[in-house]
Amino acid sequence: MSARKILWLVAEILALGLFLVFLFPFFLVLINSAKTAFEVTQYPLVMPEDWANIGRNISTIWTSTNIRYPASFVSSVIITTVSLVAISLLSAQAAWALVRTKTVTSSIVFFMFVAAMVIPFQIVMFPLLSWFRIIASITGIKLLRTYPGMILSYIGFGVSLSIFMYHGFIKSIPVELEEAATIDGCNRAEIFYKIIFPILTPIHATVLVLNGIWIWNDFLLPLLVLGKGNAIQTIPLAVSNFAGAFVKQWDLILTAILLAMIPVIICFLLAQKYIVKGMVAGSIK
Repeated sequence: MSARKILWLVAEILALGLFLVFLFPFFLVLINSAKTAFEVTQYPLVMPEDWANIGRNISTIWTSTNIRYPASFVSSVIITTVSLVAISLLSAQAAWALVRTKTVTSSIVFFMFVAAMVIPFQIVMFPLLSWFRIIASITGIKLLRTYPGMILSYIGFGVSLSIFMYHGFIKSIPVELEEAATIDGCNRAEIFYKIIFPILTPIHATVLVLNGIWIWNDFLLPLLVLGKGNAIQTIPLAVSNFAGAFVKQWDLILTAILLAMIPVIICFLLAQKYIVKGMVAGSIK
């Protein structure tokens, strides 16, 4: 066997090992979702004796009046969907304007968005809450414990990376396409929505999945903006309600996590080819 084949075999073995390492937490969640609370704590690595426990745990979660998991699921869908649509649309428009406007101001604005990517959320979380309270006192518009406040927060924190990715992809689109559309009588809005926006499909998928995973699984920002016990709760907040001060219902916690993982996994599998294409294009252009 040649040295090249040996290296290729070693690389495949390492890749398989990494795959198993990353898959192991999902495996633990799956098998422990089919156990009772006692079995989870005593035999976490043993295969379940009765897989029907998953159904019973799901029924308990779905019908619990204290947790209100169905309402939390709907709230997560609303917040994630609206935030992703706004992030994608606004970031694409901003990136297109910054790429096609060759001025010092556009360059400064772009680098400000890039710089915002490295600011830790922990630095701005308390000023964000203070600003929400100030806005409410001045205008009467309530942003804390509401959908608009949650969605605006995600838009603000999500556009920087999205603009950066769209910016790199749009630079690869020939400007001659827009010039031809202008000659045909298209205005700026028609050029963007009819020509540029459809071309951005690969980067749309990348931006939507990356931001979607973050928004869907986020715990800290909903905890700060929505708080516990509010009528609006996301899935991570609902899952945390299973963990009391003295008792942690691990069987229900893991089943709730499994339910939350399924939509994300499905979306990722459907969009994976576009994700890779969009990330590569956005990184080298």
